[in-house]
Amino acid sequence: MAKNQNWQDDYWLLVMQLYLRKPVGVKPMYSRDAIFLCLELHLAPEQLFARQCEIANLETPRIERIWQEYGRNPKRLTRAVSLLRNMIGFNSSGDFYDGVEVEETFERDFHPLEGEERLMPISLVLILDLYFRLTPITMVAETPEVRNMASLLKVPVSVVVDVLNIFQHCDPYLHRRDVIVHPLMTACQQIWDRYGNMDIRQLASYAVQLRAYYL
Repeated sequence: MAKNQNWQDDYWLLVMQLYLRKPVGVKPMYSRDAIFLCLELHLAPEQLFARQCEIANLETPRIERIWQEYGRNPKRLTRAVSLLRNMIGFNSSGDFYDGVEVEETFERDFHPLEGEERLMPISLVLILDLYFRLTPITMVAETPEVRNMASLLKVPVSVVVDVLNIFQHCDPYLHRRDVIVHPLMTACQQIWDRYGNMDIRQLASYAVQLRAYYL
């Protein structure tokens, strides 16, 4: 694995705690618990996932030693993690991260959207994947797939319908000429620019992974 400038060896304790959380094992890359830890440590999801795999395979002598000390003693691990989290400046932009360049590309995707705080950019990605599975006439509240998406995201079905309608205005193939004013227009256009031209199979695969956050 390429060296990550944000990685500290003490982080192995937090990754092991995530790994040992029931059900024990490597957690999905975009599961809620994994993402919360990614945001806390400023590590991209794929990097944290790779660290979990290293633990699963006991890839280094250091990991083996940590496993021997904490793997069968969750109380000791909890105390060690609690001590780590109580370090001065931990999980802040203060002294703990002085001199460290923090990349926030993935983090922005998990921040609430301005204009609709119940959604995040990853929510829009899931709705975009749904968009490519429907036709304009079925992008309505009565469509089961639309209702299921609203249930997954825990938002009113009208919110999903609004986003689907905005994506119609982003879609150059529909040639929509009517003007739409909506607080999510900019965010939807940004997601369309990032993913709208992606192979729909790749988008579908990514969406499947993102669903783990809401499950």
